[in-house]
Amino acid sequence: MNFVSVRIITADVQRLVRFYERVMGLPATMYTEDFAELSTPACTLAIGGTRTLLLFGDDIARPADNHTAIIEFRVDDVDEEFSRLSDLVAGKVVQEPTTMPWGNRSLLFRDPDGNLVNFFTPVTSEAIRKFSRYA
Repeated sequence: MNFVSVRIITADVQRLVRFYERVMGLPATMYTEDFAELSTPACTLAIGGTRTLLLFGDDIARPADNHTAIIEFRVDDVDEEFSRLSDLVAGKVVQEPTTMPWGNRSLLFRDPDGNLVNFFTPVTSEAIRKFSRYA
């Protein structure tokens, strides 16, 4: 089995697509006005509009109502990414770059819908070894 994607449901697909295109430095593929994907070699971030929920049934997901998941991206240099995105994440930073007890340097911020996003860089030898399989 392979974990291949995470989908965010939003009331404003275009706003979230623009945000993640800038965050990820990748263009999105827009399949319809209600569905887009941003793909990396490891995983795909899908963005679906609320109208896509009609295909699944009633009240299965609510946009901008996530309080449990964190969307995580391994980056080469957290501090550099923080500088690159400082204007985009201004006022949305939950934690400035900090080295965590488990060996990752981490930047935590919110996307326009309030979803938590973590940029991290393994910095200890153990964390570097752990994530080397994804290089």
